[in-house]
This record gives sequence, C-alpha cells and structure tokens, in this order.
Amino acid sequence: MFKRNAQSSLSTKSFNWELIVLLWLVFFFNQADRQIFNVILPHIKADLKLTDAELGMIASVFIWAIGLCVPLSGYIGDVFSKKKVIIFSLLLWSTATFFTGLSAGLFHLVILRGIVGSSESFYAPAANALIGEKYGDKTGLAMAIHQTALYAGIIMSGLIGALIAERFGWSTAFYFFGGIGILLSGILVLRFKKIVLPEVSAVIQKVTLFDGLKGLFERKTAILLTLAFACMVFVNVGYLTWAPTFLHEKFNLSLANAGFSSMFYHHVFAFLGVLLGGRFSDRFAKINVGARLKTQAFGLLLGCPFIYLLGSANDLFWVYTGMGLFGFFRGLYDSNIYASLFLVTPARIRASVSGAMIMFAFLIGAFAPWILGYLKPTLGLSDGLSSLSFAYLLGSIFIFIALRFTLFKEVHKASPDQNFN
Repeated sequence: MFKRNAQSSLSTKSFNWELIVLLWLVFFFNQADRQIFNVILPHIKADLKLTDAELGMIASVFIWAIGLCVPLSGYIGDVFSKKKVIIFSLLLWSTATFFTGLSAGLFHLVILRGIVGSSESFYAPAANALIGEKYGDKTGLAMAIHQTALYAGIIMSGLIGALIAERFGWSTAFYFFGGIGILLSGILVLRFKKIVLPEVSAVIQKVTLFDGLKGLFERKTAILLTLAFACMVFVNVGYLTWAPTFLHEKFNLSLANAGFSSMFYHHVFAFLGVLLGGRFSDRFAKINVGARLKTQAFGLLLGCPFIYLLGSANDLFWVYTGMGLFGFFRGLYDSNIYASLFLVTPARIRASVSGAMIMFAFLIGAFAPWILGYLKPTLGLSDGLSSLSFAYLLGSIFIFIALRFTLFKEVHKASPDQNFN
C-alpha cells in the first residue's frame, strides 16, 4: 500500500482548536469505556459470581488485546486516512461496550472486553501521529491538552459509572457510555470532512507492516523509552484496576465514593502536571533537545515515594495526598510520551513506531491486574499497590540511560543543527 507523506511545517501560525476538541472527546470515551469496568468490579463480581483472579484476568485480556493489535493499527494509521481510522475505532469499541452490558458470564466478558481493547488500539497511533502532523512546534501543548481527556474520562466514568451501577445496575453503565460513543462517531463523520491537514510534500512513500518494529529496534533511544513506558503502563493499569476496590474494602467507602475518589485526586493533579509538562517542554526543547526526556525521567522518579504512600497509609488524608502527587508527577511524564519518541522517529512511520511501542508496553503492563488480583488474598492490596513504586523507579532509570548514552547521537543524525546542552 502507498500513501502521501503529509506533514505540517515545523511551526504553526494558528492552533486548530476544533480538531483537538474533537480528538479530546474521542479520547475521553476511549478512557471512560476502559475504566467503567474497573469501577464497577464489585457489582460484576457479585452478580456473575466471579473470583478476584478472574476479574484480574479479564482486565489483563483487555490490555493484551490492545498490545497485540497496535502494530497492525499503527501500520494502518500510516497507510490509510488517520481521520477514518479514528472514526472506525470509536464506532467499533463503543458498539462492543454497549453489548458488554448483555454479558452473562466470564466468557462473554473476556470476548467483549477483548473486542473493546483491540478496537481501541487503532485510536492512539493514528491520533498522536495526526497531532504530530498538524501542530508542529506546538505538538507538546496539543498532546498535553489531548492527554487531559484521559484524566477527565477516568474521573467522570468513575463517578457516573458507579452511580448508574448502584441505581440501575452495572449493565446500564455500559449501555450509557457505549451509546454516547456511537452517537459521537456520527458527529465525527460530519465534522472531520471540514478539517484540512497541511501537505508540504507529494512524494509517494511505501510503508510496510514491519516498519514500526524496524523503526523501533533501530533506535536505542526508542527501545529505552518503550521500556520506561512499559513500567508506567504496568503501574497505571494495576492502579486503575484495583484502586477503587482498595478504597472500598480498606476504608469501607461506598462504591461510588471509592470509584470517584480513587480517580479524582490522582487525575486532577495529573491534569495540572501534563499541562505544565507540555508547556515547559515545548519551551525548553527549542534550546535543549533533552528537555522532553528530562521532564519524563523526573516525573517517574519523583512519583515513586507517593505510589508507596498511597498504598501504605492508614489515613485517608495521606492516601489521597499520595494519589494526588503520584498523579501530578505522572502528568509530567505523560506530557511527552509521543513527543519524545518522535524526536528519533521519521514522520512517515510515526503511527507504526508508536504502535510498536504501545504493543510492548501493554503486553508487559497487562500482567499487573492479574498479578495484583492473584496476590490479593495473601499480600493484600495495600502492599501490592505500594510495590508498584519500584516499576516507576526502574522506568526513570531507563530514560536517564537514554539521556546519557543514546539520545543526542540519534537526534543528531537526523538534525545536526540541534542544541545538545
């Protein structure tokens, strides 16, 4: 297959707010449809008589489905229209979310959550590559704004999903979020037609299915960033899956309160961190090519003690403090996940390479819900969540290695005029 190599110039005179708002809404439901399952786990467990290990396995299958499909989805994002890929992805995962409400047992949940995960995998590579093409030197800010949808989606789904489940049953929560996503896909069909992307080159270039993997493994910096991303995903997936249950069981909070609180404090501060990280890195990346990676490395490193605190504290004030500051530093890291990768990635295969990075990170991170669920009866969720801090520490080490040994050489090959302070 062939496609045109469409890229924006290195700077953009205007900021396309309509595109980023539409992508924000899609990403909101991308995350909401993921999180509602985690928030209403106790209802599903009681109604379908599932074990903690089975619930953890369902969450892991969801992440594995994303990890296995993203290399293909990244390739498709590079070869076909990114706008059409986004619409197709939204429609498919929203439909599968809607039908998840009809599940009658473990098998149904595994299949439908697998479909949701695999179809959601098509969104991130296409959307992030699209942002990279459109926003030029404002990419960090655009991606930071886009990333806030992740936090808003998780917070609101935690509150709304739990309230719906308590009042109308857990199935209704899936009908609600899935139905709105289906309607949103129709809006995108109409509005995306009016959004024109800049094209500065009409050169036809071939992109193959294996370009993403090749582009990743040819660059040591990309490999190290992927390992760090895997550490972050491992922590994130484990936290999102079990934090509501942790508060519900340890502090006897209602399901709605536990679901909201576990997501609210963490993601509100992450919202602040990602915007600060995006603006900071956009500004200083112009004079220091390592600024984006430094922001990420310190985000992971400084988040470690607060992950430990949220699991070990016996007072809700300190638990929420840990969740909030863990979220803030997580936001600093999140602001440059793809902008850092794109420093050493050719524009024509950015979706493919980011897909390969997501694949490895999610295949590793998917073990977290199952491991924590398996160890829950013996280790407990408090110690299990606290132990996730070691993964953050390891991730920061990987990025510091890239800063010290690989980044400057690999960026210099593509852009000899970069500043290497």
